[in-house]
Amino acid sequence: MISPSPPISASATTSHFARAVVAATGLAVGAPPPAGGQALRATELGAGATAVLAHRAFWGPELGAARRSGGQGRFAFTAACGGYDRALGVRLEATAQFLLRPVERSGAGPYGGLGLSFVGSQDTRGASYLAALVGVESAPGARAGWYAELGLGGGVRLAVGRRVRRFPSWW
Repeated sequence: MISPSPPISASATTSHFARAVVAATGLAVGAPPPAGGQALRATELGAGATAVLAHRAFWGPELGAARRSGGQGRFAFTAACGGYDRALGVRLEATAQFLLRPVERSGAGPYGGLGLSFVGSQDTRGASYLAALVGVESAPGARAGWYAELGLGGGVRLAVGRRVRRFPSWW
């Protein structure tokens, strides 16, 4: 006959969880920081033009800012002001992007991203959308270059422009 195991008390479960949290925190804090060559951080500023083809079309100039925290990731924010459904409108977009070749100083570097966008005007009720994009930029590891994007989020979005990047002094 198999004897049933004793019930686990709430305090035992809580203490196991607390030990796991402390151990995970210790590992995260004790991990060595990336070497200078491994983490290429950059701040990017961009200017261009965007057009969204949808039931209510949007077009206009856009300004963007992005931050690479190291590795192949980039967080980007763009703001565009222009024509939306025959009125002055605004389009905002925030995306997390993945760069395939972030340190290339020549040639083209493809990237993709996911995020959220918002579009609206004074005369039209605003709307939020999930956004997805694919793009290509020239020399993603250089100080400046052009970019072109194709995305979805409230319609088909096309954007082109130029980015200026600020890298660490050792780069």
